[in-house]
Amino acid sequence: MRVPGLLERCRTLRGWMGNEFRGLPAHSAEYFDDSRDHWWNDDFIRMVAAHWALDGVRQVLDVGCGVGHWGRVLAPVLPEEARVTGVDRESMWVNKAAERAARAGLSSRFSFQESSAEALPFAAGSFDLVTCQTLLIHVRDPARVLAEMVRVARPGGLVLVSEPTNAAAVLVDSIALGDRPETTAALMRFLLTCQYGKRALGEGFDLLGESVPALLRAAGLTSIDLRQNDRAGFLLPPYASAAEKANVDDFLDAVDRSRWYWDEGTTRRYFLAGGGTEAEFGQQWAEAMALIRRIADAMRAASYSCAGGNLTYLVWGRKP
Repeated sequence: MRVPGLLERCRTLRGWMGNEFRGLPAHSAEYFDDSRDHWWNDDFIRMVAAHWALDGVRQVLDVGCGVGHWGRVLAPVLPEEARVTGVDRESMWVNKAAERAARAGLSSRFSFQESSAEALPFAAGSFDLVTCQTLLIHVRDPARVLAEMVRVARPGGLVLVSEPTNAAAVLVDSIALGDRPETTAALMRFLLTCQYGKRALGEGFDLLGESVPALLRAAGLTSIDLRQNDRAGFLLPPYASAAEKANVDDFLDAVDRSRWYWDEGTTRRYFLAGGGTEAEFGQQWAEAMALIRRIADAMRAASYSCAGGNLTYLVWGRKP
């Protein structure tokens, strides 16, 4: 039975914040939605922070900070004396990050400035902790960015990286809908072709998570360790939690605008660069759209449930 007005109720309950930046031309605007506030479990962050020896941390750099989600996640486990500097190449995100830090009562500890990740405007050895979240998947040369992060870390300082392997969502969504193996396999092939095409175009690589430990070692870091994020974006009707409401809102908004992982034009460009053909694209795009619309219909009927597994890694090492 369809539950009338589920999307409307979600919008009313949350003031339809969803993603206030959707459709803007600034980099990553489509990814700064409210569901990002629910990427991490607080108890997981506290548990992992016990491995980082943060007592002596006073200066922190958040590279590619966006609107400041990651810095705010780390704030509770950092010493009160620690000061966080966030940098991003987009002036819009620098301003928005400052606004959100102020709303969170963090203005005295957080500051933000515009900067490229490939050329950080800081002296060598300036920071006790240098970190980023979902930055390296978007850059042309992750090794160059990591070299800059290591350069500005002090000797013995911590370099901490959170990056995903964005391959699981289409798999678990298709399985949750009960698709036949050939349908799921075709959707996965489409996604992977696009992701390899994105890398071929020099616009980043969404499957980078698997390579991050090797990248940290190649950057000269020692004592490398990692954990996999224990957060799963599960959905269970009636989608009552804040995280579920955010995920439902954001997903339905994307479907309303016919967005899959990317919009149609970007997806086509990535697919062709990854070795796909124009003739293949039309059929595979239609199948991807059919998948997300089936999910949307089930969400609106409050009949869709999914464990929501993902692959996000938290990897760290020390500068010798």
